[in-house]
Amino acid sequence: MKKNLLIYIGIFLSLSASRFVPHPPNFTSLIALSFYIPVFLGLRFIPALIISFAITDLIIGYHSGTHWTWGSVLVIGVISQYFIKNLSWRLSGALLGAIIFFVITNFGVWSTGVYGYTLSGFFNCYVLAIPFFAYSLISTILFSILIEIGYRIYENQLINLQKNN
Repeated sequence: MKKNLLIYIGIFLSLSASRFVPHPPNFTSLIALSFYIPVFLGLRFIPALIISFAITDLIIGYHSGTHWTWGSVLVIGVISQYFIKNLSWRLSGALLGAIIFFVITNFGVWSTGVYGYTLSGFFNCYVLAIPFFAYSLISTILFSILIEIGYRIYENQLINLQKNN
C-alpha cells in the first residue's frame, strides 16, 4: 500500500514537472509517461496518470479538449501492453502513442465546431495542428529515451545489488 502511494506520488510529480515548467506547446512527458508507466508498472497505474492530469488540470484550467486528452492517455496506456517486447518495440509504441494523441485530441478540437463541421474544416484542423504534432514527436522521443536510460540504470543497480547479496 505504501509502495503504491509512493508510485502514485512519483507519477504525479513527474507529470506535474513537465506540465508546469514553461515549454513549447505539446512538449511534455505526457505521451511517454502515458506509454511507459503501464509498460513498466502495469495497467493498474493508468488511473494514477488520469488522476494526475485531473489535479494538474485544476491548476492549469479545464478546456473543451480535456476529456479527449484523458481519453488518449487511456488508449495509449492500454495499447502499450502490445509493445513490451524490446527497446525498439517500446520506442515504436511510444511514437504510435504520439500519433494516437494527435488523432484523438484533434478530433476533439474539430468536434467543437471551431473549424466548421465540413470535410474542409476537418482537414484544416489536422493540417494546422502539424507544428504541435512535431513538438509531440520530439518530446515523446526525448522523454522515452530518458525513461529507457533511467530504467536501464535501475535494472543494472538491481542486478549488482543481487550479485552482492
